[in-house]
Amino acid sequence: MPYSVRGRARDRGQVAIEYLGFLPILIIVGMAVVQLGLIAYTAQQAGTAARAGARGASLDRSAQAACAAAVSGWLADGTDCPESRGGDEVTVTATVEIPSIVPGWNFGPATRTATMPLDH
Repeated sequence: MPYSVRGRARDRGQVAIEYLGFLPILIIVGMAVVQLGLIAYTAQQAGTAARAGARGASLDRSAQAACAAAVSGWLADGTDCPESRGGDEVTVTATVEIPSIVPGWNFGPATRTATMPLDH
């Protein structure tokens, strides 16, 4: 009996030390999962912006204004939507900057293109 009582007393902090050693790995994995979700969300928002911009430009409205209005407010500042007209259609390419939750991780922009017929 004396061995088991002393053994437990010495091992009492071991689990806490192991947990603290593993905690940074869990935090990095969690941040990577959140960042991947943010990348997917930004790509979806770029597609929405491209379609809204093409729709607006096909009706002789501002493609940039339609794009900015179609994305979430916190992504609108990093949104660019140039348009190009050719024949009876207009093409808008939406570029939305992917925000990073970790300084130093840069993923560049998400880019999507949409084409709509001009409304005459």
